[in-house]
Amino acid sequence: MMKWTVWMLAVSLLAGCGAGARNETSPSPQNNPGVTAQQADPQKKEINDRDSVAARLCALATGIAGVKDARCVVIGNTAVIGIDVDERLDRGRVGTIKYSVAEALRNDPYGVDAFVTADMDLSARIREMRADIDRGRPVAGFAEEMSDIIGRIIPQLPRDLAPGNTGGAGQS
Repeated sequence: MMKWTVWMLAVSLLAGCGAGARNETSPSPQNNPGVTAQQADPQKKEINDRDSVAARLCALATGIAGVKDARCVVIGNTAVIGIDVDERLDRGRVGTIKYSVAEALRNDPYGVDAFVTADMDLSARIREMRADIDRGRPVAGFAEEMSDIIGRIIPQLPRDLAPGNTGGAGQS
């Protein structure tokens, strides 16, 4: 039951990452006949073969100087890419490498909406998800890793603890 709840939470979080409704209004073209509206962003390209897209995006990422390794997980029509860089690099250099990867992906129809992370823990979790997918356990592997990620994000609130359950903390 807990895994199902975590799975549903993860799916709703991913679904909520899109652009939300905006209350802003734009000027009416009727009031300004010289203005015409154009679609600025191309539609997201449909991903039919997730494994080949993941391999393609990993190849693009590892082609960037400073990227030691990359792994990619495609979820629905969105890709998440974890990159490994030298752990001795300072934060600014890591940010520059991550930006360079994002620039390379921006020119790819599948990579334009990808998420790129250089965080070591998230990259390791993406590696585990990729390994689970390769072993034929895409749903179970994703649910387990998302459960671990969400468990690290959600704080433990004292009021959520059951009365009388100390969990071993503070005992001598």
